[in-house]
Amino acid sequence: SHPPRATAPTHELLRTMSAFTVAAVAPRAVAAPRRPFVAAKSRRAAAPVRRAVLESAPVSSGKDFEPEPDLELSDLTAISPLDGRYGAKIKILRACFSEYALVRARVIVEVRWLQKLASIPQITEVPPLSEDANAFLEKFLADFSPADAAEVKMVERTTNHDVKAVEYVIKDRLVQHPELKSIMEFTHFACTSEDINNLSHALMLRSGVDVVLPFMDEIIDVIVGKATEEAETPMMSRTHGQPASPTTLGKEFANVAYRLARQRAQMATVPLYGKMAGAVGNYNAHMSAYPDVDWQRVAEEFVTSLGLTFQPYVTQIEPHDYMAELFNCVQRFNTIVLDLDRDIWSYISIGYFKQKTVAGEVGSSTMPHKVNPIDFENSEGNIGMANAMFEHLSAKLPVSRWQRDLTDSTVLRNMGVGFGYSLIAYQSTLKGLGKLETNAAAMAADLDCNWEVLAEPIQTVMRRHDIEKPYEKLKELTRGRRVDRDGMREFVQKLEMPEESKQRLMDMTPATYIGNATAQALDIVAKIKAL
Repeated sequence: SHPPRATAPTHELLRTMSAFTVAAVAPRAVAAPRRPFVAAKSRRAAAPVRRAVLESAPVSSGKDFEPEPDLELSDLTAISPLDGRYGAKIKILRACFSEYALVRARVIVEVRWLQKLASIPQITEVPPLSEDANAFLEKFLADFSPADAAEVKMVERTTNHDVKAVEYVIKDRLVQHPELKSIMEFTHFACTSEDINNLSHALMLRSGVDVVLPFMDEIIDVIVGKATEEAETPMMSRTHGQPASPTTLGKEFANVAYRLARQRAQMATVPLYGKMAGAVGNYNAHMSAYPDVDWQRVAEEFVTSLGLTFQPYVTQIEPHDYMAELFNCVQRFNTIVLDLDRDIWSYISIGYFKQKTVAGEVGSSTMPHKVNPIDFENSEGNIGMANAMFEHLSAKLPVSRWQRDLTDSTVLRNMGVGFGYSLIAYQSTLKGLGKLETNAAAMAADLDCNWEVLAEPIQTVMRRHDIEKPYEKLKELTRGRRVDRDGMREFVQKLEMPEESKQRLMDMTPATYIGNATAQALDIVAKIKAL
């Protein structure tokens, strides 16, 4: 018989149930059992056996994976792998991009604004703060903890407004100091929530960038080290997947290092903008209360005092263009890392690199011999996640209806997601690079199997000496064919050209035909310093 149908809960009961519970008790359609095709006579003969098997088999109720409605949050129960599986790898970013970090940044901005108001002579209602009052505020900021942020979130349950909850908690602290109690209504004076938010987000981004840049620098440094170490290691190039003019392993690492260094340099120079211009960017409320104050100058002084760049033209929001610039820089850096991941993966697959084994690690659940390039694969996957987030942030944040809509609010809470996946990727790439062992013998063998790559220099020297149809002659000799050392030398020996040029071609091998690759690899440190 079929399992009994679940009874739908009443409307009143639904109001008190969690989403998981609702899902668990929802009526489920029961599919009709499938009957495999068996000839009539065979079905009759097999019936007793089939009944015996079914009667002895365990019966599933269909509820083997019912959701549990009240799981406590932990690294095992977190929905996002950023907070679960990879939580330890990006723990440092919690102080930059968590809800606690946002609340703390808002508190800092609100307190600093109150201190700024006290420095404006025309605002006589907020006289200059005493040393004791400033010390009280500084201690409040220094001691601000997740417990204080939790209090803000508790107040928000009543206000249903996150920034207003911050204001109320700050006022609750100010009443504890007589001098500050008298001016507590100037907390959040003339501000719209976005005045506080845009500056908070800029502070969070600054701290996040400060965390990520050292990892970027480490990747660049490791690759530069490999560029110089392997500057003279000859290697077959491949264009379109086919053997091409040789290079050196160091030169190929130098290519990547320089590309990464350019993006890292650009990222460090993106200005972080901020505004403090009120509800629509015109200082309307400010000027209604104190028309004699140069509020735009005050706003610029305040924003720059936070270490940010003043944005003079705004609506209710800072337009977020700088965020798109910043995220695009990280995205480009990530794309170059992904390009490296795939190249190293491919070189491992053809034997150019070996991977150091780690005791206890398993490469495959069924094939014991395998040492898979999992670090580069992990990095590639996480970069995909990071860049998908940065792509959306960069496209969405600069767009807001008229003077402001709220679509940026929920999106901005995900800034840390892109940085989190990036950080995981960087650590994986670094781990993978640390396991690499160059297989110079495999590279040399590959070069020795591809003497036809010398067709390029031979036909070029033939052009110099005005030998007829040089390209066509080498094409006839080499295209789609394997040519060994003796075959190439025999061709060169028959050429009518000066003996010096002929001898240079005779002495050339695929391993020595590397142009100035070694010099370029050794010059990478100077080139990066010049950026």
